[in-house]
Amino acid sequence: MRRNMAPLAVLVLAATPTAVSAQTMTVQSLLENGYTVAGITTSQAGGASIFLQKGKALVFCFAAETPTSPTVATKYCKPVN
Repeated sequence: MRRNMAPLAVLVLAATPTAVSAQTMTVQSLLENGYTVAGITTSQAGGASIFLQKGKALVFCFAAETPTSPTVATKYCKPVN
């Protein structure tokens, strides 16, 4: 039984940094890391959907503002598979 769980544990540990880095990505940090804007669309919820690309890696980010916010802020970014 333990031998069968070892590959699963490796997969879980390998997937964890991706989830954490996805939570800390911002449009600004991606641009600073060499990503370029590949496309922008508006959202029905307000804000902007931004696609950033570096080589074959594509990331989707959502940015929005409120009337009282000092900046347009990245709400989240996710890798596109």
